[in-house]
Amino acid sequence: MIWSCVFFGYILGCLGTADVKIDVTLNGFSITQFISERGYPVEAHVDIETEDGYLLDMFRIPHGVQENNATDNKSRPAALLMHGLMGSAENFVILGPDKSLAFLLADAGYDVWLGNARGTTHSRKHNTLNPDYDKEFWDFSWHEIGVFDLPAKLDYIMSETNQTEIFYIGHSQGTTSFFVMASERPDYNKNIKLMIALAPVAFMTNAPNPAIQAIALFERSLSIVSNLVGLNEFIPNNELLKLAGQAICLRTAITKELCANAAFLIAGYDSDQLDRSYLPIITQTTPSSCSIKQFAHYGQEINSESLPSMTCKALNWGPVKFVFKMIGVGGCTWYHGTFKKFDYGYSGNLERYGTDVPPSYDLSQITAPIALYYSTNDLLTSPKDVEYLATKLPNLVLKYLIPYESFNHLDFIVAKDVIPLLYGRVMDLMNANKI
Repeated sequence: MIWSCVFFGYILGCLGTADVKIDVTLNGFSITQFISERGYPVEAHVDIETEDGYLLDMFRIPHGVQENNATDNKSRPAALLMHGLMGSAENFVILGPDKSLAFLLADAGYDVWLGNARGTTHSRKHNTLNPDYDKEFWDFSWHEIGVFDLPAKLDYIMSETNQTEIFYIGHSQGTTSFFVMASERPDYNKNIKLMIALAPVAFMTNAPNPAIQAIALFERSLSIVSNLVGLNEFIPNNELLKLAGQAICLRTAITKELCANAAFLIAGYDSDQLDRSYLPIITQTTPSSCSIKQFAHYGQEINSESLPSMTCKALNWGPVKFVFKMIGVGGCTWYHGTFKKFDYGYSGNLERYGTDVPPSYDLSQITAPIALYYSTNDLLTSPKDVEYLATKLPNLVLKYLIPYESFNHLDFIVAKDVIPLLYGRVMDLMNANKI
């Protein structure tokens, strides 16, 4: 999740054959133990190999806790859940069976698969590259997650379940990578029964968060400096860092409001929906590592501008806007950027794409049915950008603005009232599309 990455930064400075075994722990948190202790069956599917050699882990909750749910899993619709930037599979379980989406879906009759993108704690592996010593390991953005990781996961799930259509639920970057996959590898559209986009991120020019805008301002320098100093991993998994974060965010700590306010600064202010008692487990499981290139790519999206966008900006420039106002002509109310591949600079683009600028993703290739869920107080994805995205999707089945003005980027995962505000509607739509 984008919010989690900057949140804790503020506080503290394909396919292959996989094994089924216990997972590695994330700072002492075992997701398989957490799930099983709550009465649910759980499987760890590890070392799922992508076409470019990355080894990914997924966790599976094949059915719900009730004994009568233990039916043939092949008849239960499979659902893949994908986290956002700096997130992991843990994001979908940490609130427990009463609120977390993975448990709710399992109890509702779904075969739930929790994905982990390359570079995260559970997927920090490669056939030949060492993440600690080979900077080439970190030479990826969410483009590669969409082109390689998601197809590998879908192929694996379809092979394990004998299903040809999968429900897909993504949060934040989990939606970005899906849009990449569905446009760059359109054959996979037929394998998506329904795509649920929570806080969808594609066009980002209107993202209001100042920290994200700062990343955009320095995105070129970010890539250059990281390559020069050999620091290509953002916030590597560090035990001391996590212990400090947990101490600061303890329920009894006088500093716990610092955690909450840092989250609000990044995600949007919504004090009423954040249960402070969950802050320790959030800090224990977040952030997971990622590539600096993922941030740089998002920065490029924020900086991207189409010709109409630049014209609109010019019309809104103070002196020009004043003149138009004097003569009774209004300026532009908003503008949009582009959703395009990574910008490697003039020569790099020519080498990779055959053009001096990176091509945009062809969203007209996305034929999978998509439902967009977004909010007005999300500082990381603007309603204007989401609404523009909606006009570009050929098979949009729903565009739902959450009817709670303070709902922020964090609330999609941990809001107190996430079920009545969001998950209930999501599950109703999924249930209507089961057959």
